[in-house]
Amino acid sequence: MQKTLQCISPIDGSIYAERPTLTKNAALEAIDRAGVAQIQWAARPLAERIALVRAGVAQIGAQNDEIVPELAHMMGRPVRYGGEFGGFEERAEHMATIAEEALKPIIVEESTAFERRIEREAHGVVLVVAPWNYPYMTAINTVAPALIAGNAVMLKHATQTLLVGERMARAFEQAGVPAGLFQNMFLDHATTSELIAAKCFGFVNFTGSVSGGVAMEKAAAGTFTGVGLELGGKDPGYVMEDANLDAAVDTLIDGAMFNSGQCCCGIERIYVAAPLYDDFVAKAVEIVSGYKLGNPLDGDTTMGPMAHRRFADEVRAQTREAVAAGAKPLIDPVLFPQDDGGAYLMPQILTDVNHDMRVMHDETFGPLVGIMRVNDDEEAIALMNDSQFGLTASLWTNDTARAASIGARLQTGTVFMNRADYLDPALCWTGCKNTGRGGALSVIGFHNLTRPKSYHLKKAL
Repeated sequence: MQKTLQCISPIDGSIYAERPTLTKNAALEAIDRAGVAQIQWAARPLAERIALVRAGVAQIGAQNDEIVPELAHMMGRPVRYGGEFGGFEERAEHMATIAEEALKPIIVEESTAFERRIEREAHGVVLVVAPWNYPYMTAINTVAPALIAGNAVMLKHATQTLLVGERMARAFEQAGVPAGLFQNMFLDHATTSELIAAKCFGFVNFTGSVSGGVAMEKAAAGTFTGVGLELGGKDPGYVMEDANLDAAVDTLIDGAMFNSGQCCCGIERIYVAAPLYDDFVAKAVEIVSGYKLGNPLDGDTTMGPMAHRRFADEVRAQTREAVAAGAKPLIDPVLFPQDDGGAYLMPQILTDVNHDMRVMHDETFGPLVGIMRVNDDEEAIALMNDSQFGLTASLWTNDTARAASIGARLQTGTVFMNRADYLDPALCWTGCKNTGRGGALSVIGFHNLTRPKSYHLKKAL
């Protein structure tokens, strides 16, 4: 039976958008069309593919004035922040710029006797399953390089940001990308798993929860379909005694609270060297106390609602449990009367926390951060590694060698020094442990979206 997907706006709990899901047969027909279009697309010169992807990106940029309030309605990000086009364009443009070098053949021999080379060949039809928290930027991480490399793309977007995939696919087709090559699909979870299990895709890229990643791997089991996974995170920040205190507080607290804490690489736990601890906490409380929680369509709002009440409920549960176990909440609820017990959730900072509390080891994904005092690097390293996740770690010091030495001992995908909560498209976006596997963007992103093909040609004697 056909189902209907509904986007419930966190602004007021109303149904903002709804779409019927595709039946399995309709989805198979769409995938067949993509497969036909992909063969012709892969045969086109790389320069043409790059130009058309750039045109599709520009088409999204031209719609930004419509997209920003649409995002506020769907997932609650305040309009004052202007949407995602800056990062969306940066990532796509970098991949377009490096494509020729990243995809060029590796020449082993070119002599009178032999031609030996390794080329990169498209997987075929790539499924991109994208999340709601940064719905344009997370999708483009795979969509742009997949298309540039010669693949077709089927995009399944999160129900919370129901209109994003539809808008992206339409914009790229309007820009001249061939019909059928890049399609949005409204699918339920069961049909998605059935399509993966039926070997409908050459590669699957999923960004989302650990449980979602497990479902993707189970669906792909035995099919030999490549699966790239970016899953949960519990990213730490470590402020050393020689850090620039003001810069560390500003960046780490912004990394913890921006987008109502709903960031893949948001800061969820902070460890501060004892000499700076009291000042760091005081400055952090001052910053957070100045936020304005409210309707994201209001230009004065600095923190909107969480995308859904159930996400806010999880943050409240972690907070209650931590306080009951001895944690100290530092932000006065009186400052945030807009917290309605639903999707509108006040930010909070906790001290006197420890790793027995869920708030310091389970993913929170909300405007809540725990801060702990540490006495030395060894203690900080042990605490940062005491996690089931490994996406990024943010180190604050003026000593690059010290940061590199600590970074080498951290179980993480990216080591930052004196910055946080940023995705550099020139570097591989990857993780370890329960954060997943594979890598997006950079040259490695192109390699994951293609397969190597070797040519060993012996010339006639």
